[in-house]
Amino acid sequence: MVKEISGIPGAKLPLDRELVLERAMELADGAGLGALTMRSLAQSLGVKPMSVYYYVANKSEILDGLVDRVFEEADAARLGHVASWQQAMRNRAIALRNTLVRHKWALGLLESRMSPGAATLRHHNATLETLRLAGFGVVLATRAYALLDSYIYGFVLQESTIPVGDGSSIPAVAETMVKHFESGQYPYLVEAATEVVMQPGYDFGSQFEDGLDLLIRGLEVWLESTPTSGTASQQPGSTNNSHIETRLEETPWHRQTTGNAHSSMTRSGPNNPPD
Repeated sequence: MVKEISGIPGAKLPLDRELVLERAMELADGAGLGALTMRSLAQSLGVKPMSVYYYVANKSEILDGLVDRVFEEADAARLGHVASWQQAMRNRAIALRNTLVRHKWALGLLESRMSPGAATLRHHNATLETLRLAGFGVVLATRAYALLDSYIYGFVLQESTIPVGDGSSIPAVAETMVKHFESGQYPYLVEAATEVVMQPGYDFGSQFEDGLDLLIRGLEVWLESTPTSGTASQQPGSTNNSHIETRLEETPWHRQTTGNAHSSMTRSGPNNPPD
């Protein structure tokens, strides 16, 4: 975290890699990645650009570090101990989405880096580990992970661009859209707009968890319909899973005991199948 010196006007903070990345993230949050250069970063730190190069080789290394910080932040925001892979995936998705909302510039970077850092690799490995120990085969776990991330990233992208995302812009948008509805050619679009989107209190972002729960329930069905359903792989590369116990409690995400536990998903799970 950023080191602070309080009560000393103009005092410079000790420069290290952590501080360089912290300031880089602040610049990206404030003005986007386009505003992040070695020169602007050095200026925000109160040093010359050559001083920054001592801690990071170039902007590409800074971007790798920022991606690592995003995954670290998302992991730190996950809620405490969970007893199922469903809740683990739910907590991860909510934490990652919230982190991406705070750092809007990060969405296009997360899967683009060629030199991922330790936090990035731990995050991906822990996700796959949870799915594998739940009984997903290698291919199924990889596909499930991709589907979950596609939903998270896609929702965040739409949430960041939709003109009525939080409801504050509804009046202006409504006035513009109504002009296109006057012909009567789009009755279903009219009813969706007038009865849902343009209603007071509409919040696009509030639908995230609804869609997430539907996706996880779909993955449950997917898992249960596979021949190896209900077994778990203890080691990577394992093909015969029939005598290996599921050890979800031993994964990094299940070992966490701090924080307040999130309420469990309702109406899902092997003992309470979808309607």
